[in-house]
Amino acid sequence: MPATQRRGRRIMMTPEELDAFLAEQRTCRVATVSADGRPHVSTLWFAWDGTSLWLYSITRSRRWADLRRDPRIAVVVDTGEEYGELRGAELSGSVEFVGEAPRTGEPDPGLDEVERLFARKNFGLDAMPHDGRHAWMRLTPEAIASWDFRKLAAL
Repeated sequence: MPATQRRGRRIMMTPEELDAFLAEQRTCRVATVSADGRPHVSTLWFAWDGTSLWLYSITRSRRWADLRRDPRIAVVVDTGEEYGELRGAELSGSVEFVGEAPRTGEPDPGLDEVERLFARKNFGLDAMPHDGRHAWMRLTPEAIASWDFRKLAAL
């Protein structure tokens, strides 16, 4: 169970709003800790299964190396252009590496559903294309903070 949000509760998303938001968005920003302690932020597509955020990362990336050394992560998913349209969520915790790395498409029943979700959402396909360069990480958040500035008008 993720930590309860303490600040901004009046504009936070309900669990149903958060689930719908994460299911529809495609892009997130991933923050990791580099070997020298500096933060590193990069962009990825993701899939949300209702409980965990699934990240499909190049295994030869700085992000992958950072997370192999230190699995702590913060991820931001947000949208909106005008102030009153801003919505988003920050999810944080530690990633777990799931399946073969890199992923070549060997059968893995534990990845079947997330790969269907990811392929449909990001490629418009029914099956996941594998290139032998990417692999899966799962973030089951320990803390989630969300905001929906559209709710400000009602305050």
